[in-house]
Amino acid sequence: MKQTSDKVQYCYDFMDVAYDAEQIRRQSRELGHVPIIDRNPRKGIAVLMAPHEARRYNERSAAELFNSRLKEEFGGRNVMVRGAGKVMLHLMFGVVSLFADLLLKLGA
Repeated sequence: MKQTSDKVQYCYDFMDVAYDAEQIRRQSRELGHVPIIDRNPRKGIAVLMAPHEARRYNERSAAELFNSRLKEEFGGRNVMVRGAGKVMLHLMFGVVSLFADLLLKLGA
């Protein structure tokens, strides 16, 4: 968080359940961010997120799922061309293919 805050200005820290610690939340707030961290049910007691935080967290999860599928299934992990323009073109082919795949699944 500290290194990223030095380079980029942002408002939210999204983290999964592995980062559910008060020290991390406190550090996030000290940096002026809003920590949105999935809660770890300790001793069987589940603490739910506020509804607006849950919506933002779910958007983060959808973006991570998209990035994962782009890398694993649509060639984003091993791009075998050089140059920013060519890399972008190949990644966009993957994005279009992923979008087509999602459309086909909706129609099925």
